[in-house]
Amino acid sequence: MLYWFLKWIALGPVLRLFFRPQATGVENVPDEGAAILASNHLSYTDWMFMPLTLTRRVTFVAKAEYFTTPGIKGWFQKKFFSGAGQVPIDRGGASAAEGALKSAKAILAKGDLFGIYPEGTRSHDGRLYRGKTGVARLALETGAPVIPVAVVGTDVVAPPGKKFGSFTRPMVRFGTPLDFSRYEGMENDRYILRSITDEIMYEIMRLSGQEYVDMYASDAKDLSKKTDDARRAEREAAAEEKKAS
Repeated sequence: MLYWFLKWIALGPVLRLFFRPQATGVENVPDEGAAILASNHLSYTDWMFMPLTLTRRVTFVAKAEYFTTPGIKGWFQKKFFSGAGQVPIDRGGASAAEGALKSAKAILAKGDLFGIYPEGTRSHDGRLYRGKTGVARLALETGAPVIPVAVVGTDVVAPPGKKFGSFTRPMVRFGTPLDFSRYEGMENDRYILRSITDEIMYEIMRLSGQEYVDMYASDAKDLSKKTDDARRAEREAAAEEKKAS
């Protein structure tokens, strides 16, 4: 299988040699059976380093475009992402969120490990942002335990907006599994979903040491972009005014 070839022969040994990733709490990940690995998201390299520290396969969902691009490039792209432990979002539902949930449930039903980033997107400034409640719904609908995960240092290896940064030793910390069986049958209660998600994010924050921001990462990115655009416009206006004078 391509996943194991990449992990143990092609890609994994190179990453281990150059970056020497470290891990703690690996014993918290079960040797068998379904579990949800809920992680912070600092870099596009997170999905490479976190599974590298485990002997079991970790599967993530990815954009369907990675698997449907035509031509030779699309073929290689599909082979790489599927081989690297990613599956396309099942768009049989009404939205991408429903499709991701459906794909995740299928993975967990097979007794596998499923990786998810509750923030929904990478942090643009290294802070930890509000989690989306899909992880809570998934936990309640499948009964799978949630293992909080913190990946530290990947934003140095590959900072936001860059393909490569500098060398460091990424650290992956696996927390104690969280059991939410006490909320069984309450997956449609939005207050319960928010409470569960906040508990998961608190554990991730505790493991990662990140500053927490009670705002969705996507909204924070939009706000940051608007602020940058406004500052740029002010600088350009000031420059034009200086020329005119």
